[in-house]
Amino acid sequence: MRVLSISAANMVHAKKESISLEACLIIERIIKTRLAGNDIQMENIRLVDAGLSPCTGCGKCFKMNKCWNDDCFNNIYSRIAQSDALFIVSPHYAPIPAKLCMLLEKMEQISFLNRFHDINHYPIVYKVPVGIIAHGGSSTEAALRSYKEMVLDTIANALQTVMMDVVGLDEEWPTGIAFPVKEVLRDEDEIFPLQLYDRDDIENRLTPLVLRVIEKAFGNIKSPRVLASVN
Repeated sequence: MRVLSISAANMVHAKKESISLEACLIIERIIKTRLAGNDIQMENIRLVDAGLSPCTGCGKCFKMNKCWNDDCFNNIYSRIAQSDALFIVSPHYAPIPAKLCMLLEKMEQISFLNRFHDINHYPIVYKVPVGIIAHGGSSTEAALRSYKEMVLDTIANALQTVMMDVVGLDEEWPTGIAFPVKEVLRDEDEIFPLQLYDRDDIENRLTPLVLRVIEKAFGNIKSPRVLASVN
């Protein structure tokens, strides 16, 4: 099984300390710990490193199933299609990071044009199960619920349009899960706020969703033995 996690944060100053990237590593740790002994290959992509360009609606992707002038997008899109499960970790920006928008809008354009001309066409990412994780700069439950609407639902809408299988946690969180910041501090030597997180809390919040996504992926490849270990 191949599992791909995408860190959608686009802040270059965060470097390797990005909480989006760390959440991807937490997902990896959950899978390695809970599903030890299973053949699972994991990969992380940082969109901050990606040279994506916005969709211009030129239409040249029609029947090509790729963007004619964005090899970076084509590479990521192909890796998503080759995965058995996908996780997207996104901070709350306006409402989501620009490079994630670029990725999603090109995926939608490819799907839309082909489905418009052939209703029996299915995108190469069809039915890939995906778990969406959101986070932001607030610790209140009200803010977490707002991240659901602004971040989780926004991303889920795009992924459902390209016929991916968005896996929810429960009725309250049908499109993914969000985790809070523990504390926000001011550093007089930095222009950006210092955000502190509770890693154990993040792992506890992410674990049920991660296992649901992996269970769906194993179901897709018909492996009852591994399903039992997930449960």
